[in-house]
Amino acid sequence: MNNVKEQNPPTQVQTSVMIEAKDLAKTYQLGTVEVPALCGVSFQIQRGEAIAIMGQSGSGKSTLMNLLGCLDLPSRGEYWFNGQNIALLSDDELAAVRNKRIGFVFQQFNLLSRTTILRNVEMPLTYARNGDGTPLQDIRPRAEAMLRAVGLGDRMKHRPTELSGGQQQRVAIARALVNEPDLILADEPTGNLDSHTGAEIMNLLLRLNQEQNLTLVIVTHDTSIARHTQRTIRLRDGLIEEM
Repeated sequence: MNNVKEQNPPTQVQTSVMIEAKDLAKTYQLGTVEVPALCGVSFQIQRGEAIAIMGQSGSGKSTLMNLLGCLDLPSRGEYWFNGQNIALLSDDELAAVRNKRIGFVFQQFNLLSRTTILRNVEMPLTYARNGDGTPLQDIRPRAEAMLRAVGLGDRMKHRPTELSGGQQQRVAIARALVNEPDLILADEPTGNLDSHTGAEIMNLLLRLNQEQNLTLVIVTHDTSIARHTQRTIRLRDGLIEEM
């Protein structure tokens, strides 16, 4: 990842806390055995920060990402997102947070191969609703604009199988951004890419972080990825080893 461009620090000091974890812990029940995956972590992430979460396999980083993405609830502690205590939200409210406020980018692109990339990017918008409950009317223009923003304006009618791995990841990023989320969670976003293409994807994510003031959290085991973010939260055995 040596080709990842160095990013200048944000020109404005971020003072608004987007994420606050207070003694977050998660224990899974496997039969009669309790398996602690996260053992009580506390930290804050400011709006507009780019953060890396690192750790070896079994360190708790995937569990932490699931909690930050409102895909799971903690066994102990509190998770505050945009001033809301996530544990107090209903299932419908949690679904709305995931759909409208958080964008997910995964190592596996998770694209629908039988339809165009434009339809793939439109998909999150088809589940969104305006305040009065009516469907959004600007689905197609927003999806097209997002694909142009990631450099795929000339490929909208192509299917994912007609694109390279890096282009497919760009589609996944466009899909994550189309609902204009506050937070992007990226889980090993360059893991299936060669070093050159991975550097391009990282440059894209970091550019979006700066230009759109998006909060970016990247889960990775790659130190060359982490060193281009503003901070690294390093986990070991379910605890924060370094921050």
